[in-house]
Amino acid sequence: MSIPRTLAVVLGTILFAGCAHYYKVTDPSSNKVFYTEDVKRNGSAVEFKDAQSGGVVTLQNSNVLEIDKQEYEQGLEKK
Repeated sequence: MSIPRTLAVVLGTILFAGCAHYYKVTDPSSNKVFYTEDVKRNGSAVEFKDAQSGGVVTLQNSNVLEIDKQEYEQGLEKK
């Protein structure tokens, strides 16, 4: 592999890793907390893959908070 191509791959990996987002999603009716890396909004509803169970969750009413990686990992450890 050439040096420019190697540099491009390394820089792409770094940029991709730096773009990760982490979310804490709370269902206010049950106070259940979910952790996820992606949230899709559809009107007032949100849909996401729960990091703990791997299941897809859709909530009509929720509180979504972007958090850092450390808080995300700590939240997963508590469950």
